[in-house]
Amino acid sequence: MSEAGDKRRHDLRHVASDAPRVMVVDGSKLVRRLIGDVLHKELPNVEVVGCSGLAEAGEALREAEVDLVTTALVLPDGDGMQLAKAVREAAAQRYVPVIVVSGDAQSRLESRSFTDDVTDYFDKSHGHQALAAFIRGYVQPAPIPDAHVLYVEDSRTVAIATTRMLQAQQMRVTHVPSVEDALEFLRAQAASDDAPGVDLVLTDVYLKGELDGHDLLRAIRNEFGYGKRRLPVLVMTGDANPDNQSVLLREGANDLVLKPIEERLLVTKALFQLRLAGLHGRGTK
Repeated sequence: MSEAGDKRRHDLRHVASDAPRVMVVDGSKLVRRLIGDVLHKELPNVEVVGCSGLAEAGEALREAEVDLVTTALVLPDGDGMQLAKAVREAAAQRYVPVIVVSGDAQSRLESRSFTDDVTDYFDKSHGHQALAAFIRGYVQPAPIPDAHVLYVEDSRTVAIATTRMLQAQQMRVTHVPSVEDALEFLRAQAASDDAPGVDLVLTDVYLKGELDGHDLLRAIRNEFGYGKRRLPVLVMTGDANPDNQSVLLREGANDLVLKPIEERLLVTKALFQLRLAGLHGRGTK
């Protein structure tokens, strides 16, 4: 069967399934149980497949398809990267999200050391409850009604398409074409009781005007003093250079969305950052 056929078959099975099947791979039985417990609370109808390592996970993948795989970075018989590769080599699992859970996810993200087989990462310091919400965002995404997104994009065509993706999740979008316009908006909001005035910033890197995405990031984190939880920032970039991607993350981006934009990934990352910000509260910068 062709790749397109594989993808359609998986997508149709995923849509039709009312009981998502999530594989949790970790060498610690306690960790597997804890993750399983919070997943059952977050997704009452979930089926959790716990595996201790690569060999056990491989057997489980051969037995039945799953909707998502979460794995520790270090496993008793290998590592999360090897598992991600094994998932991709199983034809029916080719498009399944693979999430690496690690205590140094941020540093690995900044160094761009995750392989292309890894769909996403999760920093375990956020806790198991946040991980369950993150997983739910992939297998059963739930909108956050009226979440306000400041969207910076100078291409009208791209802006219309991306705005529709966000609005389909009941988000409220304020679109501006330049960093200069975004800063004007944020400065006006900073003077009000509603600061920062939006729940999430989504921006391209290279924009018309004298300022670019780097300037916006530095202004949000330094001039306004908004931390990553007070005002999350997602940066869209078509630059595949890992060093350039690392710079954006060090300058204060919560995460990157690589172009061309894939709707499911954009929505998942946006909803996760919004939920994480809400989980930690907005009382401090």
